[in-house]
Amino acid sequence: MSFLDKIIALDKSVLIYLNNLGSPNWDGFWLSITHQFNWIPLFILMLFLIFKVYGLKKGLIILLIAAVLVTFTDQFVNLIKHTFERLRPNNDPSVKGLIRLVYQPRSFSFVSGHATNSMANTVFIYLLLKKHFKYAWLFFIWPLVFAYSRVYLGVHYPVDILTGALLGMALGFGFYKISLLVLGKLKPSN
Repeated sequence: MSFLDKIIALDKSVLIYLNNLGSPNWDGFWLSITHQFNWIPLFILMLFLIFKVYGLKKGLIILLIAAVLVTFTDQFVNLIKHTFERLRPNNDPSVKGLIRLVYQPRSFSFVSGHATNSMANTVFIYLLLKKHFKYAWLFFIWPLVFAYSRVYLGVHYPVDILTGALLGMALGFGFYKISLLVLGKLKPSN
């Protein structure tokens, strides 16, 4: 068995274990966690803090950069998914009968768009706010819980989540550096 085969086997085992920890009593909760719409209050808080710290002009520029980050991340994740074409656990015959099926999307699994996008945005916002709010690190609860919901629901393997989170960290950091370049060229707001 090759190293990659061992990783895939471990990935499947961890998914089966974690997914089977779930119960029908919690399914509704995790289904609500996995939908971005339910996180709107958090997004509003992030926007409020950005505008509070950076003012209207710089805040709008940061919002524009964040929108480009989301768009770029979505498209990059889709490119990766269509390159690897890894079946989601809920569609993979080798594990489908061994996991709890709560939600059944059809697209590919590797990498997790939820993990990538949520981590990219969290890193981006955290780096912009960490000097101004000592509890900005609490924003990281969002991508962790959000990503775990995908394993709970049986729609992503742990490696999809981990790789997506690492990719998201890199993208968030990169877009933070871009924002520093862009914001550095602006005069401070009064």
